[in-house]
Amino acid sequence: MKVFKFGGASVNSIERIKNVADILRNYEGEQLMVIISAMGKTTNALEKVADAFFNNNQQDALQLFNVVKQNHLTTAKYLLVKNYNKTYDQLVNFFTEAEWLLHDKPVREYDYYYDQIVCVGELLSTCIMSAYLNEAGIQNKLVDVRDLLRTDDSFRDAGVDWEVTTENINQYLSQAPKDQNLFITQGFIGSTDANESTTLGREGSDYSAAIFANILNAESLTIWKDVEGVMSADPKQFADAEYLSDLSYFEVIEMAYYGAQVIHPKTIKPLQNKQIPLHVKSFIDPSLPGTIISRKNAKKLPPIKVVKPQQVLIHMRSHDFSFIGEDIISSLYHILGDLHIKPNLLQTGAINIQLCVDDNPEKIDALASSASKLFDVLVEKGLTLLTIRHFNEEILDAMTEGKVVDLLQKTTETVQVLYKG
Repeated sequence: MKVFKFGGASVNSIERIKNVADILRNYEGEQLMVIISAMGKTTNALEKVADAFFNNNQQDALQLFNVVKQNHLTTAKYLLVKNYNKTYDQLVNFFTEAEWLLHDKPVREYDYYYDQIVCVGELLSTCIMSAYLNEAGIQNKLVDVRDLLRTDDSFRDAGVDWEVTTENINQYLSQAPKDQNLFITQGFIGSTDANESTTLGREGSDYSAAIFANILNAESLTIWKDVEGVMSADPKQFADAEYLSDLSYFEVIEMAYYGAQVIHPKTIKPLQNKQIPLHVKSFIDPSLPGTIISRKNAKKLPPIKVVKPQQVLIHMRSHDFSFIGEDIISSLYHILGDLHIKPNLLQTGAINIQLCVDDNPEKIDALASSASKLFDVLVEKGLTLLTIRHFNEEILDAMTEGKVVDLLQKTTETVQVLYKG
């Protein structure tokens, strides 16, 4: 079996949904598990719904959700004829999952409501895609991934219960008809053992696909994107971005760790553990070879550049000029773990620590409050983190010219620069 993943950009219009069907026709007769994200900017729209609801703006939340509803109903009307009425009923059931919440008042934490509302985007897109494929003569089975992918209740960043998920997936496929080759399901979401919807972290559909690939011992995983393959930098930011035909698991996981938007950071481990190759291909031109990611080391890679805006530098100094020892470092990491904060850059001195993290205001406030028991804390916002792998001094000088640098860390392979602006 092969696993495919199509992101939101690949299903954000009538034409692109039809294009996905054309791609799948090329694999007729092969066993495919296809993971599909929410359409276009639906996740962003549903995040606004969740924000309005949690801020007790019930009418705003309902109005914003109605826009999402109408967009999907319109898409279904343009795509479907025979299957429209049945699909309409299915869509209404998914709408209702969110609306019963939106008519209530929040009494639990934000992350719980976020997951219950935002997960609807994937359910809507796969419902429409599955119905269109069937109508276009591409027989498939729609699967609610929440019946298979079991997680804990760490909402917005749920951990996967691999044992239960493996049992669920294998049992489901063992009971499927032998001639059923194509399965359509959702990325990014799962559920707890109490049937509460969860999400695996922003852009987590890649990770969902890797989970399926691992459990199914897939021949390969293909992620279909709107670029010809993995690039050495974001082509929207850097005109000199180069196409990379081959990469190693190690290189990609490093790129993802530093913030490259190519692959979700958790995607590689399930693939590497079973030596499953990852293909990154263009849904715009499927004939292009794309990028192959495997255990094979690529040689002579160009400088790989990653830019992360909206960074915060937290300056921490011990209250009484005590040295920064292992006890204080351990306490700080406990705080970061409890708040689910990943350091992007960490530098220690004799009596101080500088910590760079993403600018999540709620988490930053909680971190500063907890850390203030150990340190004098100063929070500096409005920063950008530049990472260059396989750098040389010439490119480093060119990219930092004229910038006010707050922090710089360098190894033989990688340099990171935190600067203002």
